[in-house]
Order: sequence, then structure tokens, then C-alpha cells
Amino acid sequence: MNTAHPAGLELRELSVPDDLTAPEALDFRTMVEVRNRVYREINGHDDESMTPEELLPHYAPSPFEIRRVWSAVWNGTVVGRVGLDLPLEDGSASALWLIELLRAAWGRGIGSAALAMIEGEARAHGRHVLQSWAAHPASPGEQLDAPTGFGRVPLDHAARFYLAHGYRLEQVERNSALALDGDLPRVRELLADAERASTAYRVVQWTLPTPPAFVEEYAWMKSRMSTDAPSADLEMDEEHWDAARISEHDARYLSGGQHMLVTAAQHRESGRLCAFNELVIGRDRTGATHQEDTLVLREHRGHRLGLLVKCAGLLAWREHAPSSPRVLTYNAEENRPMLDINEAMGFVPLAYGGAWKKVLPPRD
Repeated sequence: MNTAHPAGLELRELSVPDDLTAPEALDFRTMVEVRNRVYREINGHDDESMTPEELLPHYAPSPFEIRRVWSAVWNGTVVGRVGLDLPLEDGSASALWLIELLRAAWGRGIGSAALAMIEGEARAHGRHVLQSWAAHPASPGEQLDAPTGFGRVPLDHAARFYLAHGYRLEQVERNSALALDGDLPRVRELLADAERASTAYRVVQWTLPTPPAFVEEYAWMKSRMSTDAPSADLEMDEEHWDAARISEHDARYLSGGQHMLVTAAQHRESGRLCAFNELVIGRDRTGATHQEDTLVLREHRGHRLGLLVKCAGLLAWREHAPSSPRVLTYNAEENRPMLDINEAMGFVPLAYGGAWKKVLPPRD
């Protein structure tokens, strides 16, 4: 791989500011503005946009990961961003990365130079498993099938870039949306069905910060997301979650002005939490809602708890963000249990993304 930067390119690592009003915060604000423009070009809407205030807490120093970000500057103009996340789980060999460029900057060698830098930084931190997620808008022509046997993405600009640099498509993810209009009668019917099938459980809900009574079990369920959710042949570190990690998780959302509702299923006899769903919205409460983690612990599956927490969460959400027009969710195409639930509730596919992986060869 050619590691020389094209003439006119600067990959400028950002120093994450403590205060967005300070003069040195301008680079961070510009990075966020370009990030949002890239997503708008890809999606044709602003549902993925974030404000600098919302995004900044997610770049705060953390004992659980190293998160770095660069601006891609072409002849003095910021045209994209480059990100590298290094999990700090014991023995982690993985690095997660992104390269997001405005379309006008394609074809200039910027992505290849950025990827060479990323792979070098990953090696310097002892990582050899590199993984990345990218949107692949629907387009005609040749398609790539996921090796899981579920889903496909077009052989588009992003796919050709990954393949040219030695990456393999491992998984296809579906982005779905549900309109939050009317009384959601279908969701109410499904909630009643789920309640009849799960009489040994009750629904409990909270908004961040997580109440002390639920911290330990919420942490356990969050840790299971890294092992129990379908991940194809991706290498996902088993995460350790405790009260400190929950506190950091909550602070990232709260300090940015975001609002999250957690809906959980509690086993009546033992009092243990065994399923959960998260809904979050940004500072603009009229924007799109994002459904984040949803999980049913393996030992409690078969009682329609996924349906229970999703439906109960959405119906309660109307009181939290009554003007939000829709909710977006993301699921692996092979995760048929969750997709079955989403489709029954009325979610419709919007777009697809690919999860890509490369194992760096040993150094000579």
C-alpha cells in the first residue's frame, strides 16, 4: 500500500476541547459540520446528524477505549474525517475505524492515505484485527452477498475501496424506520400479545441517569451485548461493564443534552432484569428517535420479551418525545428474531450497511 500522502492533503488530528465556546474548539465544530454533510449526502436526510454539543461527550477521555479523530484537509479545506477506536478490554487485538469523505473529495487518494495511517496506528497499539462499518445505499448492478447468507450490498464506491485494500464483507446490517404517527394501534396489540406470553415478567422503565437499584443488572446486560448479539465472523471483544462504566455511559448522553429511556423486563420471582431496550433522542426533541441496544438474555428467551420491551418502550416514548416523527433501528440481517419483531411492529427497511474486516499480516 502506498503510504505517501497526496500533495495538498493534511490529516490533522484533533485535540478534543473541554469547552465548545473556546477558540480551539473551531476544528471540532468544523469536523462535526462536515460529518453531518457526509451523512446527508449518503442518506438524503438529516436523521443521522448530531450537534457538536451532542457529539463532544462521546470523545471524552475514557478508561474503556481510546478514541481518536482526524480532519481530512485538502488544500486548506476540511473534506472529511477519519476515526480510530481502540477498545481497552484485556487482550484486545481489534481496532475500529471510519473514513468519511465528501463526494467532491473522492478519487484523490485521500481515503487510501488515511487508511494507511490508520493501519499503522493500529499496529503501533498492538492491534491486527481491523473492522469498519459503512453505508451502502441501494443501487443497480453487481451485488455482494454476505457470507452469513443473509443480505447483500451493492458493489459501490465504498465496497470497491474496502476490497481494494484487502477487506472482506462479513455482515450486512438493515436500517429500518417506523413512523410515530397516530395511536400506534398495531404496537398496542402486539404489547398485549407479549404480556400474555410473559406473565412471569414485569416491565420496568427509567430515564438516565440509571437508578442505583438497576445499575448492576443493567451493566450485566450491556456486557452481554458484546457476546450474545449476532456478529458473523467479526471479532467482538467481551466487554466488562460495571457501575463506573454505566456512569460514563449515562454522562455521555446527559452532558450532551440527549434523552434516553430504558425499558427492561424484570423476572417477577427473582427480581432480576433479563431484557432491555433503549430509545434516545437528541437536543432537538422534534428530530428522529434512535433505537439503540436491545437484548434478551439467552436464558430468558422464548417468552416474547424482545417484543415486550420494544412495544412498551415505544408506547411510553410518546410521553417523552411526542413530536418525534419516526424511530430508526439497526439490526444484522441474520438476526431474524429481532427483524421479525420489527416487521410485525411496522418497521420498514430504509437502507443497508456492511461490516468489513481485515486481519493484518504479521510483520516481516
